[in-house]
This record gives sequence, structure tokens and C-alpha cells, in this order.
Amino acid sequence: MSGAALGLEIVFVFFLALFLLHRYGDFKKQHRLVIIGTLLAWYLCFLIVFILPLDVSTTIYNRCKHAAANSSPPENSNITGLYATANPVPSQHPCFKPWSYIPDGIMPIFWRVVYWTSQFLTWILLPFMQSYARSGGFSITGKIKTALIENAIYYGTYLLIFGAFLIYVAVNPHLHLEWNQLQTIGIAAANTWGLFLLVLLLGYGLVEIPRSYWNGAKRGYLLMKTYFKAAKLMTEKADAEENLEDAMEEVRKVNESIKYNHPLRKCVDTILKKCPTEYQEKMGRNMDDYEDFDEKHNIYPSEKSLVKLHKQVIYSVQRHRRTQVQWQILLEQAFYLEDVAKNETSATRQFVHTFQSPEPENRFIQYFYNPTFEWYWECLLRPWFYKILAVVLSIFSVIVVWSECTFFSTTPVLSLFAVFIQLAEKTYNYIYIEIACFLSIFFLSICVYSTVFRIRVFNYYYLASHHQTDAYSLLFSGMLFCRLTPPLCLNFLGLTHMDSSISHKNTQPTAYTSIMGSMKVLSFIADGFYIYYPMLVVILCIATYFSLGTRCLNLLGFQQFMGDDDMTSDLVNEGKELIRKEKRKKQRQEEGENRRREWKERYGHTREDSTRNRNIHTDQKESNFSDVNTNRSAFKYTRANNRTERDRIELLQDAEPLDFNAETFTDDPLESESGRYQPGGRYLSMSRSDIFNDV
Repeated sequence: MSGAALGLEIVFVFFLALFLLHRYGDFKKQHRLVIIGTLLAWYLCFLIVFILPLDVSTTIYNRCKHAAANSSPPENSNITGLYATANPVPSQHPCFKPWSYIPDGIMPIFWRVVYWTSQFLTWILLPFMQSYARSGGFSITGKIKTALIENAIYYGTYLLIFGAFLIYVAVNPHLHLEWNQLQTIGIAAANTWGLFLLVLLLGYGLVEIPRSYWNGAKRGYLLMKTYFKAAKLMTEKADAEENLEDAMEEVRKVNESIKYNHPLRKCVDTILKKCPTEYQEKMGRNMDDYEDFDEKHNIYPSEKSLVKLHKQVIYSVQRHRRTQVQWQILLEQAFYLEDVAKNETSATRQFVHTFQSPEPENRFIQYFYNPTFEWYWECLLRPWFYKILAVVLSIFSVIVVWSECTFFSTTPVLSLFAVFIQLAEKTYNYIYIEIACFLSIFFLSICVYSTVFRIRVFNYYYLASHHQTDAYSLLFSGMLFCRLTPPLCLNFLGLTHMDSSISHKNTQPTAYTSIMGSMKVLSFIADGFYIYYPMLVVILCIATYFSLGTRCLNLLGFQQFMGDDDMTSDLVNEGKELIRKEKRKKQRQEEGENRRREWKERYGHTREDSTRNRNIHTDQKESNFSDVNTNRSAFKYTRANNRTERDRIELLQDAEPLDFNAETFTDDPLESESGRYQPGGRYLSMSRSDIFNDV
């Protein structure tokens, strides 16, 4: 099993990252480099979280083996094996190799490759790809130039920070500049920035995640919040439609002004390809390519303005598509939650849906998740399950907060994570060690990463599910993950006292800690910021519990869901009315489809019989064809005599004003003859609404 656990987790984490990226990104429409860059960033960060428990168990085994190698077995002892002197190994628990043991030399190389690749992504490649993906340039060279200009200030800030640390080390007479020390300075600068953001996100997630499950167990809470989201989303949807209309109007003007032989026509065609299909068809019909452009008399937009318009079109189309999809998903959620509220008082204990799912469900799901089981789960079991889960998560949150405030204490050991790991280390229960480490770091990761998925910075950063996240937000999330994961792992190792700088013991460090270098080069960070700054999580948890951030945003005009606010009540009522209208609309559509289906089933055979009878009488009609031609020849001369009168009437109709009512004109001799033509020469089978389609 040596190395097998590492290989299995590498494969599993890859598919996990691929699944999440498929949920938020769009593999078909987004650029391949964006997908690959985001997937690599997410994969490396998730990999660090899953592999770190294996590193901890391997380090504990190496410590035991190293301690036993430095000692000799006691005399007259029948027990074989090696025993430690610094940390005595009990005779009943000899050092045995864990099932997930990773051979020496693999983990340092593995962590070095993973860490420096993630740092290269987050500080150099992903910011450049962000600017490249957001650029409105029409060529690769133009996009690269725009990306370099936008990132000049960004990279300059990094150089300034690194230069400040470099000057500090150079001025200090007790330190000598070496490559390892410069590397440590760079790692310390990156981890300091990441730890600063980590504590902010962690303080929010530790409170909000248990509270969200507790509120989800309340009756009617999720439905009220869905109504609130519907009102806000409708406003955003209308704004997105308005922005799209404005962008399409600008594209229409540019399309009409720049003709087919203009040098910038290729740029206009590129912009048109990014427009929705219905707008492309409208602009294609109204386009006249028979006119050449006149350079002297007309004023044409510049290439710079077209680049700006291209960028605006990409943003407007993406936002419009996202709001449309989110609106449909929110409607389905609201309809389902209303069904849950109605079925709670059902005496039959059978869950009844107002609208049936258009997609057929799997037979396995239909067999087990039947209406009876669905009623018990939605109306009885799920609220209790959410409450129990909220209590368990709250206990984990309390443990994390306590350990963050006390992990620097080594005698006595107050950090609960360190207590659990040390108890397992004494018995060398590697399975328990790995499970405890995995649950601990997994909970910390969920609190941090879920906040990254929830936060929204206006319309610049927003992770929307169902393939509606734009390239800029995907790349930005990859940057955040790569910056947050290393300090998160270092913080976890500090909580468990696996970091020698925290435990102050001369023991073998983990392979992950060894690549970070010794923080003694920057003592004010190692002994000050890394230890005391995480205590700020207590203040952030209190602020999140009392919803201080939500109240501040609400005062600034950003409406947030608050149960005791008048604005929230108004938006809930507005959203409820919107959902009711959409529900009536969908019901009418389903009723119409049902009527058409019943009509087809009832009268479909009659139509087939009539068609069959019509085919039978075809021969009889062909036999009478000669008689019909004879009758037509009889009317030939009559129609020829009236042709002059018809032309005169059509000329008079062309001369009528626009408000002329043709329906009152009934003196057409052709109408009295054949009944086929109207005064304008149109067939009766054409509707009047189609007359002006070609105008």
C-alpha cells in the first residue's frame, strides 16, 4: 500500500475539481486556457487539503522511527524493536508502518512542485489571463498588450512589497542574505497576505454555515428568502435587459455605418458573432452592402471605440444570459417550496407536485424516492436533520474558535486539535490521526471556500452555478484559492502543534512545513502576526452572529434579507406577487398543452380518415380536370376585360393616405368575381398583421 493512498487521492481530487468546475463553468463556450488554468488552480488547492493528513501520519511515524533509532533496547528484554528516548515509545505500541505511508523523499518534492506551481498561477499567470479574457481586443497581440498594461501596477505593487522585506533583511546586521532567506521572505509575504484574508473569511463561515442550516429547518424561512431573492433578481434581470438593449443599439449603429469594404468591417463582424441570435438576424436583414463607404463625408468609429464596444457586448450578453437562467432556476425553487408548504398539512402523506418535472427521472430514484418517502423527508425528517447538523457544525465552530485563541500555549496544551492528535500519537492509531486531521482541515476549508463561493463583488466577481460564471470570476476564484490554501494549512498545523515554531520542540517537521523555511528570518511575523492575528476571528464571529455586516450594507442601500426590516417585507411581498404571476402563466401554458394533446388524441384518427378519403377521391378530381379547364377558359375573356379596371383601382389605393381603411372598400369587381383577392392584391389567407413585415 506504499504510495497507493497518495495515488488514489490524486485521482479522486482531480475528478472532484472537474465536477465543481463543470457546475460553475461552461466547457463549450469558454476559452480552453481559462478552463485549464482554473481547473489547475482548484485541483492543486484541493489536493493540498486532502494530502496533508497523509503527511501528518507519515511524519508521526518518522518521528517514532527516528526516536527509536537514537535509543537502544533495554537489557534482558525479549521485546524486539526500537524505542525512543526523547519521546519514549510504550512497549505495547511499537513503531509500525501506517497503511498510507509515503516513502521518504516523495513528499518534499511533491509539496515543492504543488506549492510553487500554485504560487506561479496566483501571482503571475492567472492575473494576466484575467486581463486577457476581459479584454475586448480583436487580435491576440492586442489582448496581450492590454493585459500587460493593466497588470503593470499590479506587478509593481508586488515588487515594492518584496523590496521592503529585502531592505529589512539587508539592514539587519544579524542576518546575511542567502537564497534560502530570500525564498523565506517571499513565502512570508504571500502567507501574510493570505492569512489576513483567511481570518476574515473564516470568521464569517464559522457562524454563517451552522446558522444557514438552522434557519433552513424553520418553516417558511426558505420560502420567504426565495421571495426576497425573486424581487432582487427581477430588478437585476430588468437592468441586464436594458444594458443589452443599449449595447445592441450601439452595435446596430456601427453595423449600419461601417460597410462591407471598410477596413474595420472584420471587427464589426467579430462583435456581431458575440450578439444573441435574434439580434444577429435583425441586423442581417437591415444591412445594405450595396453602398460603398465614403471616407470623406462620413464619420466612422475608431478601432479603440470598437474594442470598448466589444468588451461591453461580451459583458452584457453574459450577464443577460446569467440572469435568465437564474430566474428560471429560482422559479423552480419557489414552486417546489410552495409545494412543500402545502403538503405539510396533507392527510394522505403523499407529496403532490403542482408542476411535474419535464425530464424523466431515473427508475431507481422513482422506486426509492416515491411520493410517500418524499413527503416524510421534506415535511418531517429534513427539518430535524438540518437542526442536528447545525448543532454539530456549531460545536466544530466553537472548537475552532477556542483553538485559534489558545494554540500558542504549549504547557499546558489548550488547543483541542492538538490534544486530539497527541492522544492518537501516543497509541499510534494512524487511522484515527488521519480521520481527525481530515475532518479538521476539511471543516476549515469548507468555512473558507464556501465564503469564496458566496461572496459577490457587484458584477465583477460572482460565482453562479449552472454554467453561468464568466471567465473573469473563474480565474479570480482560482487566485483566491491559491492564496488562501497555504496559510490555511499552516494555520491547521499550528492548531495541531505539528509546526515546530509553535510547539517549540526539536522534532522532525512535516514535509509541508519544511518547504516553507524557517520563519526566524522575520521574527516579528513568526512570533507576532502568525500567533496573535488569528485571535481576531472571535470579533469577526461576534460581528457575523449579530449580522453587523448585513446591517451596514442595508444602510448603504444594498438590500439584504433581514427579518425585522420594512424593506425586506416589501421585497418579500413583491417577490411573492412575481412568483404568483409566473405560476399562473405556467399553469395556463400547461393547460393549453393538455388541451392540444387531448384534441390530438380525440380527433387524430378522424383527420387520418379524412386524409385517406381525400386520396381516394383524387382520381375522380383528375377525371374532372378537363371540365375545370373548360370553365376557366370561359372566364378568361371576362378577366381580360376587367384588367384595366383593376389596375385603376390599385393605383387609387396606392395614392390613399396612411390612415385609409381598406376594410370599408368593397367595390372591387375582382372580389365579387373570384373572392380571392383583397383591394391591395393580397390573398385572404394572409393576416393583416403580416402586411408590413417587409417595410
